[in-house]
Amino acid sequence: MTVVVGVDGSDGARAALEFAMDEATLRQCGLRVIAVVQLPAPGITAMAGIVPPPPAVLIEDVRAAVQQHVDEFVTTRTDTTVTVPITVQALAGKPGPVLCDAAGASDLLVIGHRGHDSVAGGLLGSVGLHCVLHARCPVTVVRGGP
Repeated sequence: MTVVVGVDGSDGARAALEFAMDEATLRQCGLRVIAVVQLPAPGITAMAGIVPPPPAVLIEDVRAAVQQHVDEFVTTRTDTTVTVPITVQALAGKPGPVLCDAAGASDLLVIGHRGHDSVAGGLLGSVGLHCVLHARCPVTVVRGGP
């Protein structure tokens, strides 16, 4: 049994991480925290004169940053103790398909919702919509912020 959560540093992702930790604790199952890295297109970086780090380095840097974020988040939680195993991964690709593939037949996929204003905020974003339509497991979309 596993709960998978997608994170991207937004308030919605923080709310999704909190919800996923609670859900994994309730279910007494593992938690997989996944950050998706969209690698820069080679043609665009060449035209701009930018030399990005190799993909493996970029992915590991993102994984390490997310691991630090998760560790800090776990230690600052005062309402409950997290007693479930947590793994952190960074995977390359487009967020929607990568999260759906990573979730596979997990018990639950949790994603955040950014919602920027009263009209657009009520609409599901492209990643959330992709996951709701294509994931092979249940999906929970958690709204972040006020």
